[in-house]
Amino acid sequence: MKGIFSTFKKDEKAFTGLESAIVLTAFVVVAAVFSYVVLGAGFTTSDTAKKTIDEGVKQTTSSVELCGDVIAKGTGSTDIDYILVTLQLTAGQAPVDIGASSTAGLMVVSYTDNATYVNSTTWTQHFIGAGDGDNVLEQHEKVELNVTVPAGSMLKTAATAVNKEFRIEIKPSVGAIVPVSRVTPPQIDAVMCLK
Repeated sequence: MKGIFSTFKKDEKAFTGLESAIVLTAFVVVAAVFSYVVLGAGFTTSDTAKKTIDEGVKQTTSSVELCGDVIAKGTGSTDIDYILVTLQLTAGQAPVDIGASSTAGLMVVSYTDNATYVNSTTWTQHFIGAGDGDNVLEQHEKVELNVTVPAGSMLKTAATAVNKEFRIEIKPSVGAIVPVSRVTPPQIDAVMCLK
């Protein structure tokens, strides 16, 4: 019997392939787990970055736009009391709450000219056409803002109202500011379309 077992020599050649396969399998498993963790972290990071970019685009793009003419109205031919602007949603934007500025966080309208700056001037709204009765401007709706020209403004006196530039900034709760800059004509009428 000794002769039969003596043909087997202590040799590591047979174990080298098996050990290599085990070590290779261990490396593959560790690499797979590591790549899964790295990819998971990458997906989480890219998802967070996408949300941040989407929010940034939402804040920098205008959600409302001017629609139609800017109309100035006054009492006779002496002064300008109101500025009328019509707004609609820009294409593809979500609805915007345009409730009165007295409610925190909603749309604010400011007025500026050479003599006056009012951060939150008085204004009223009137939906034109088909409105659903709420304060939310939605697709296919138009709203007319009636902005009161503040006391002390150059537009309130006939002598200083002609050829004067003024600016109204409409600041919705979401999206960029909508600036409206116009110059009054050389003659003040009760109703004027400002170009």
